[in-house]
Amino acid sequence: MGNLCCCVQVDQSTVAIREQFGKFDSVLEPGCHCLPWIFGKRVVGHLTLRLQQLDVRCETKTKDNVFVTVVASIQYRPLAGKESDAYYKLTNTRSQIQAYVFDVIRASVPKLNLDDAFVQKNDIAKAVEDELEKAMSAYGFEIVQTLIVDIEPDAHVKQAMNEINAAARMRVAANEKAEAEKIVQIKRAEGEAEAKYLSGLGIARQRQAIVDGLRDSVLGFSVNVPGTTAKDVMDMVLITQYFDTMKEIGASSKSSAVFIPHGPGAVRDIATQIRDGLLQG
Repeated sequence: MGNLCCCVQVDQSTVAIREQFGKFDSVLEPGCHCLPWIFGKRVVGHLTLRLQQLDVRCETKTKDNVFVTVVASIQYRPLAGKESDAYYKLTNTRSQIQAYVFDVIRASVPKLNLDDAFVQKNDIAKAVEDELEKAMSAYGFEIVQTLIVDIEPDAHVKQAMNEINAAARMRVAANEKAEAEKIVQIKRAEGEAEAKYLSGLGIARQRQAIVDGLRDSVLGFSVNVPGTTAKDVMDMVLITQYFDTMKEIGASSKSSAVFIPHGPGAVRDIATQIRDGLLQG
């Protein structure tokens, strides 16, 4: 109906290309326009002014001969005032932008090692954007932004990289575990040394207390029983303690058999052995 009434409607964020007898005439802005077809004027096409995005996947290899797939996102739109160039000069805008992206990526990535490619992906994106801006501005397009959204190595390379990282982390964990065990052993040794030191002090005090007790017993017995010597009292005390010890061993359910001399003349030998053992200890 619009064509019959010589009127045409152009939607928002869109322009229409008008020709007259096959020659470019003007660019129609959004709105309603009179189009007298009887004078040879007609709309031959529409061009969107919205920001468009093109995702490009490019396979290439790095300097260390690792094949990777680089995914680039190109955001572009027609330049204001150059809508006719954007419409007429390129037959397939997306394919031609993709060709420039392939050219730049395959010229930049082979100069970098795999690790450097991940680190310097912003530099790759800047190189692509500069080349596209220089080339596409002549065709009426503006490159708004270029992003390297992903770098995908071969699956086997990715697995190897993960294994290298895992091995490095396991090595660090092993070192930390060894250091922890070292600290535990040092602390345990320090504790044992301190325990032995305190045990030695206890034994020394115990022996000192035994000696003091024996001395007091000998002195007290000598005073209360005239005619006895210190040696007699000492023998009697040692024999008494010896038989008390044997009694305790025999009363214990876990003790084994103990053979001792049982003759009456053996008492002097027992006293001599106990006294000599105590003095040597």
